[in-house]
Amino acid sequence: MDTSVFTNSDWAAWFANESKKDYFSTLSVLVDNERKRYNIFPKEEDVFTAFRLCGFHQTKVVIIGQDPYHGQGQAHGLSFSVRSGVRLPPSLQNIFKEIASDLNIPVSSCGDLSSWAKQGVMLLNSILTVRENSPASHKNIGWNYFTDSAIRYLSYYKEHLVFILWGAFAQSKRSFIDTSKHCIIASAHPSPLSAYQGFFSSRPFSRTNEYLRQNNIAEIDWSLPNSR
Repeated sequence: MDTSVFTNSDWAAWFANESKKDYFSTLSVLVDNERKRYNIFPKEEDVFTAFRLCGFHQTKVVIIGQDPYHGQGQAHGLSFSVRSGVRLPPSLQNIFKEIASDLNIPVSSCGDLSSWAKQGVMLLNSILTVRENSPASHKNIGWNYFTDSAIRYLSYYKEHLVFILWGAFAQSKRSFIDTSKHCIIASAHPSPLSAYQGFFSSRPFSRTNEYLRQNNIAEIDWSLPNSR
């Protein structure tokens, strides 16, 4: 795997320790071998985009997803995000609907959430790779050790983060978060199967900004380029 993103990054100390663990070398070999046999998403250079765009010291908000989109051209290393010009997946459409309702921001047709990441929103999938057209195909190869460690590291060394946990899978990470110094905003997942069971009207975006404001932290501009 291409881990050069961590060089000269403020994630470097954490990664240096994590990459020495036995599971990581096994994981690296597994992913490299999978790429020789299958189409694997995202591209190798995009696997760690969440860490590249959102530095450790910069992080204010963490949105946890499960695994990357498994369709051609969709995944680019940020949970829930797709590249500009790619058709919006249903969950992302519902996220934008909730933003519109919550903050009165017009629904965007651009699914690239990089601007959020650059403001300090860590868009972290628990599983960082997937086979084409095979959701959760890399669920049990070791990525959870890597991303769970990142969540623990953020929780331990930072204060006043907002962790947005949509759905049961993301909420299973709650035990890694110190709720005495961080805010958790949890609701149903934005997928069409569950969005009407507690995601819509949950107001995660305004609630996040309210918490940041109360702690004298700059708020997130949740609008996207073509919705301004």
